[in-house]
Formats: sequence, C-alpha cells, structure tokens
Amino acid sequence: MKKIIAFAGSNSKNSINKQLATYAANQLNDVIVEVLDLNDFELPLYGIDYEVAHGIPDNAHTFLEKIKSSNGIVLSLAEHNGAYATVFKNIFDWMSRIDGKLWSDVPMLLMATSPGGRGGATALEIAKGRFPYMGGNIVADFSLPSFGQNFSEDGILDAELKANFNIAIETFQKAI
Repeated sequence: MKKIIAFAGSNSKNSINKQLATYAANQLNDVIVEVLDLNDFELPLYGIDYEVAHGIPDNAHTFLEKIKSSNGIVLSLAEHNGAYATVFKNIFDWMSRIDGKLWSDVPMLLMATSPGGRGGATALEIAKGRFPYMGGNIVADFSLPSFGQNFSEDGILDAELKANFNIAIETFQKAI
C-alpha cells in the first residue's frame, strides 16, 4: 500500500491548513496516511554559523526521511505576510542543506488556505515557482479561499471549489 504524508506549513495548534491537508489526504483511496505536525520537528532558526558549530539537527534529517520514504506529499501552506510561514521556511531551509532536491520528485498535491478571499494564493504561487528547482513534482494544486465560509467537518461547501478540489485529488491519486 502506498504511503502518503500530509502536513501544513504552519505550527498553529488549530491550523486550518493542517485541517485541509488532513481532509485531502483522507479523500485518497488505498493509501496509508501519516499526518505530520511541524511542532513535532522543532528546529533552531537556520543560520550557517549554527550549522558550522552544531551540524544539521536530527529533526531536519528525520523530516526529510519522511518525505523520501513516501509515495506522495499533501502539503497545505499557511501564508504569513505574503510568503510561507517562518516555521515552514525554516524546516525547508534545513532540509535543503541535506539535499538540494529535497522533495525527491515525490508526487505532491500542493495547497493553501486562509481566512481571506485569496486563500493563500501568494504563498502557493511562490512554492509553485520554487519547488520544481528543488525536486518538487507538483502534480496538482488547490487554493481554498475564505476557509471559515467554505469548509466544514463535511468538507468543502462551495460547489465550484469542491469540483476543483475533486479534480486536484483525482489528478494526485493517479500520480501516486
């Protein structure tokens, strides 16, 4: 059975992006899903001086191994001030010091959501532009605007957004 890792580019304990990533991963068929939480992979703020003095922390190696050992990645990015959340950028930077192609060409469903009407679109666009240079195999993407109005325990409420989400899930399912 194929193994999927799902996580949010957020360290919020009530992350809406983690809710979306978990929901999306659970829509897949015939897979084992492991939901990761960046809070379980604490890392010092990346800096070359720290790396020279202490090396690369074990949590960066562990997280990268989770990516490399998976058959698919479901990632939903939080957007802070028009970019990735710092916690995500930090783990991303640490992993890139181990392997510049850190995503390892593993098929990825890349998403973002936010309380606002753009649904994390800016962070999503940054990732879509950057990840392919680092081994990112983004096979589908999805942005969910206005999370509070468009998502519930039952899933995506807006019919058009739900249809777009389902296309992304189907595309990702075929790629894994």
